[in-house]
Amino acid sequence: MLTLTEAAAKRVGWIAEKQGKPAILRLSVEGGGCSGFQYKFDLAEKTESDDLVSETAGVKLVVDPVSLDLVTGSTVDFVESLGGAAFRVENPNAAAGCGCGSSFGI
Repeated sequence: MLTLTEAAAKRVGWIAEKQGKPAILRLSVEGGGCSGFQYKFDLAEKTESDDLVSETAGVKLVVDPVSLDLVTGSTVDFVESLGGAAFRVENPNAAAGCGCGSSFGI
């Protein structure tokens, strides 16, 4: 249902180690952004009982049930370029997106 790439897993693991937290990346969707919805990433202390959990290289990607409806089938990647480094969501459900890749529309 959701995929965390090796590059994203490696980056989450590095960030979690630096912050002394578990390697659990929470992806959620909030209203806002230039296209209607925006992605939010946080390190989580634990998974919740109703979370969808996907694991890559020992790193967990967790999504709550409400957000899951909007990101099912997505891939979370970590991309470094001349413009900077960021987590990117490749969302097959998004009908529109913004140039920065942090918001989308359905």
